[in-house]
Amino acid sequence: MVIYEQEQVVQAFKIYSTLAINGKANKDDLRLYIADDTIRGLVNQFAQEMDCIILVVGDMVYMVPLAIYSPFHVSNQSIKDKHLPSKAVNADIYMMYISIIILFGEFYDSYQNVEATRDFIRVGDWLNVVNQKVLSIKTFDEEKLLELEERYEYNWIAIIDKWDALDDIKENVAQTARTISRMSFINMVKRFLEKQELVEEIGNDEIQLTEKAKAIIQRYYMELEHNREILEFIYSLEGKEGEENASHIKN
Repeated sequence: MVIYEQEQVVQAFKIYSTLAINGKANKDDLRLYIADDTIRGLVNQFAQEMDCIILVVGDMVYMVPLAIYSPFHVSNQSIKDKHLPSKAVNADIYMMYISIIILFGEFYDSYQNVEATRDFIRVGDWLNVVNQKVLSIKTFDEEKLLELEERYEYNWIAIIDKWDALDDIKENVAQTARTISRMSFINMVKRFLEKQELVEEIGNDEIQLTEKAKAIIQRYYMELEHNREILEFIYSLEGKEGEENASHIKN
């Protein structure tokens, strides 16, 4: 059993508290975490007890929640209240998650590579890929969709209905919770990711992943078996799209 000195525990808790309150800190302000193995181990243990992980990315140190039951996890209700229209429902959350998964997959070649395979993506191209995936999911009959919902714990029917309800034609119509366009929705997801410091705009309607995002994806996101199954399903739709197109050509 490891016995820690009281001063080490106090210093470690101060560092943990800083990260718990702010979610991040400059590495220069957490010199003991970087330099002292014992204190770093204690801080990591504190974070682990809260189902979080500590990531050092460039000049920053982040504390990232790993599980939905972590008290530091951004809840669905918080997302609705702070990042979505006032009348948002769970379908908006599902659609947001799927849009984010697809976006990350575009940077990592369908999650087949540990390193990002592209530097940036145009928001319009992101929208097109999301649309392609949803159209592919729509080709399944209701029985199959219900089976997929049970398997992946994602409400695919609600996602389809939500995407269909988004008005992608009347871009000039005043936006409301009911008439919000698909592009507006994608831009809303982009703003959420920007606030979480996961993407940044680089001009010309192009966005890139931040180093924080890359660290989370590489060290955590791609390792979660449940997420990987969802990713594999979504990107298996590429083959299905090809089959659908080939069938259409034959007809």
